[in-house]
Amino acid sequence: MSKVSEKEKEQRNYNRRYASEYGFWRSIWYMIFLYCVTVPFFSIFYNYEITGRENLPRNEKGSKYVYCGNHVSIFDPFLIPFATKRIMAWMAKKELFDPSEKFSKLIISLGAFSVDRTKPEIATFKTVRDIFTTRWSLGIFPQGGTRPYGKLDGIKPGFAVIAKNAKADIVPVAIADFSGYPQLKPFKKQTVRLHICKPISYKLPAEEIAYRWCEEISKNANYENCYPKPEVVKEEVPAEV
Repeated sequence: MSKVSEKEKEQRNYNRRYASEYGFWRSIWYMIFLYCVTVPFFSIFYNYEITGRENLPRNEKGSKYVYCGNHVSIFDPFLIPFATKRIMAWMAKKELFDPSEKFSKLIISLGAFSVDRTKPEIATFKTVRDIFTTRWSLGIFPQGGTRPYGKLDGIKPGFAVIAKNAKADIVPVAIADFSGYPQLKPFKKQTVRLHICKPISYKLPAEEIAYRWCEEISKNANYENCYPKPEVVKEEVPAEV
């Protein structure tokens, strides 16, 4: 039984969601949307290329993964599940959950949860914990919002902290060559290319995770990596007796 009453649904801001909200029926709805809406949409309006699927981790029991991509358009939360064929709960800015927002009901129905980007909330970590008790993966855009091509600057390691707290490896997904939104012209398709990179271990320091994510995105999406390279701390080797 769901922990959320009808009254709470009317009042909540969706920063706290529960494992019961990521059950069988929402999973079915997500897959229907993915294969009946997302796949046909990108097949009709885009010439797309997806590489790196061999890097996708296996969905082994108990495995946890955070899929993190660069953010170039409002289509990105659909592009990455389209490329990876994974069900993902996306972390999204709280403004998108306002009832006045056009797509608020859709993103809520697809399992997204809100986050206050100005300050971390305990509810965020509790929601992530609950998501990882299900078969869903987590999706985060470290840039925080859509950004123009060119530079990966202003990246905060908060996404790495969340992954470390959940003990979940990060899978970088580079979105490149996005030529724009669909144009309603005959035989005119836009382009986009996605590359799925090898997972980054959550056991690394948060700054190292953030730097490696930026490196992978920069290399595969032709960005300039502005994230400072962390200093390497050498482990002391005990002297031989």
